[in-house]
Amino acid sequence: MKARSNEIVSVIVVTCGMHDYLKPCLDSIREQTYPLIEVILIDNSVNPHFSQAISKANPEVKLYSSPKNIFYCQALNKGIEISQGGFILCLNDDVILDKRFLEEALRGFSISESIGMVSGKILRQDKQTIDSTGLFLSLWRTAKEKGYGVKDKGQFEKEEYIFGVNGAVAFYRREMLEQIKRSSEYFDSRFRMFYEDLDIAWRAKNQGWKGYYVPGALAYHVRGASVRQGKGINQRFARRYISDELQVDLIKNRYLTIIKNESRVGFFLHLPLMVFYEILLWGYILLLRPQLIKRFVLDLKGFSSAWRKRRVPYVLPHQ
Repeated sequence: MKARSNEIVSVIVVTCGMHDYLKPCLDSIREQTYPLIEVILIDNSVNPHFSQAISKANPEVKLYSSPKNIFYCQALNKGIEISQGGFILCLNDDVILDKRFLEEALRGFSISESIGMVSGKILRQDKQTIDSTGLFLSLWRTAKEKGYGVKDKGQFEKEEYIFGVNGAVAFYRREMLEQIKRSSEYFDSRFRMFYEDLDIAWRAKNQGWKGYYVPGALAYHVRGASVRQGKGINQRFARRYISDELQVDLIKNRYLTIIKNESRVGFFLHLPLMVFYEILLWGYILLLRPQLIKRFVLDLKGFSSAWRKRRVPYVLPHQ
């Protein structure tokens, strides 16, 4: 299914009701030049007054208020479950879209029916610093954002294939999501947040899907607004600014992503670089955050099930 001018796009926004980010985000969706949009808001604030105010101010939005914070992955699963569109845009509430974002990004899906993910050019809120021009898998098996933190001087104006898309502004073809889901989950809910975008991209690539970058689709993102302490917003080395609980998720989810998606050949090929990364990571933890070790050990129960979610055989899409 190629992108058509009469195709509904479902935009799923996940919010915790922090820092007054939501209104500008919803306003930017409302101002899109592409007309066929379904907006779904997943409210993780656990604040009934916030939900009521949002519902009153945005009657056109489909609102799901969770009785508890179900975090990003489970929230997106809920949004996709109740959505109707053939294309799904997953947004953090700290993102503002250029008014032509959807119109431009949908062209990416029209390049080929094997394209299941599209990224625009994601800038920081200063509109000068690159946040992401596509997600890639690094040699040491971490998520790598192309252009991350550099000034935009027009060096990323070429459309091209990419590995995947940044989770803050993640545009997917529904057909791809339906093919790669496990049981009833599109995103692995054990991840909560962090590495969910790389996991989705790697799963999709293993089944023949591709990602594509369209620089004309602009979005603006406050990096780290949802999870970092105030001084860590838009800063490099995010690990320094997040809580112990989320730090464990960051470590654990990388391992889960590798276990679920890496081939045996790929694992042994990249093992020396992964070992080097592990030495640096655990050296940092032992020296500066040793309390994480106990938390990490107590959270190991999810690893056995990851082996059961290993790669499925390669299947060409649309056959």
